[in-house]
Amino acid sequence: MKLTEIVKSLNLQVACGEQQLDKEVCGGYSSDLLSDVMANSKKGDVWITLQVHPNVVAVAMLKEIAGIVMINGRMPEKETIEKAESEGLPIMTSDSPAFELVGRLYEMGISGKR
Repeated sequence: MKLTEIVKSLNLQVACGEQQLDKEVCGGYSSDLLSDVMANSKKGDVWITLQVHPNVVAVAMLKEIAGIVMINGRMPEKETIEKAESEGLPIMTSDSPAFELVGRLYEMGISGKR
């Protein structure tokens, strides 16, 4: 499934990286601890988090994350957007809480196991 399908289905707002929404999503990961994401996420995951600071971009690039979704109506910091744009990383936002968003992704066929 491509990020563009997820954006449309879940009515996500694209904060940056709209040109990269054709990336393939292979799975999903939800965590707010950067060390946990570094240890357990996989290439091609969509990452669900409430973190909005620039370090999320570094972790996402290290793990080859397809895109980040920031939850609870949180917006990425200006520096985060700038860093993500320079790296070609899509960041989306949602007003939904993590529990609801992850459930909807699971219903769409996105799993945390692979």
